[in-house]
Amino acid sequence: MGATIFRTSSKGTSVKEAYENAIEEAIFENGNDPYNGTISTTHGFRDVTKEYKDSKLSLSNFIENMYQRLSKRDCVAICVDEPKENKNKVKSKVDHIVTPGTKKWVLKYVVRKYNYDVLSTHVTKGDAVKAARTYTEKTKSETTIHMCKVLEKQSDKVAKVSYKKSTSEKDGRWIFIGLAAD
Repeated sequence: MGATIFRTSSKGTSVKEAYENAIEEAIFENGNDPYNGTISTTHGFRDVTKEYKDSKLSLSNFIENMYQRLSKRDCVAICVDEPKENKNKVKSKVDHIVTPGTKKWVLKYVVRKYNYDVLSTHVTKGDAVKAARTYTEKTKSETTIHMCKVLEKQSDKVAKVSYKKSTSEKDGRWIFIGLAAD
């Protein structure tokens, strides 16, 4: 198997995120073959942005020189557009959810998978045991039954917290070059 040069650009909040985004896109476009000739066949990256800036070369000349120093599955990153982070003191917002009326709590039996995903909810423990046994016998996976108090006829959601983006915040952009396995 040989090696082929590649050059791709990707955005992210960090060089690591941009690299992961570039790999994800390459796999989506070309499949997950370890010899597909894209960035996804590399073994990590090295950030050479400082080296590029110190060289005083044009980007194309620096990239041309860099190709000569790379081995198969090597990848280097050059930042061409610096990310701007969120400088806000508070980076989230809270939306309170107010539900009018009297709240009534009821006891329910919740059947969960081994990873705590909810399978079903029941009024009686007997019904919960039946559902858990059926699932366990069918999938050979362990289940658990939990007693939980839930609101009757209402959602238990009381607030939603979301990220509050800054007006100056933006992703950075990196160029990745290297020798991919093909």
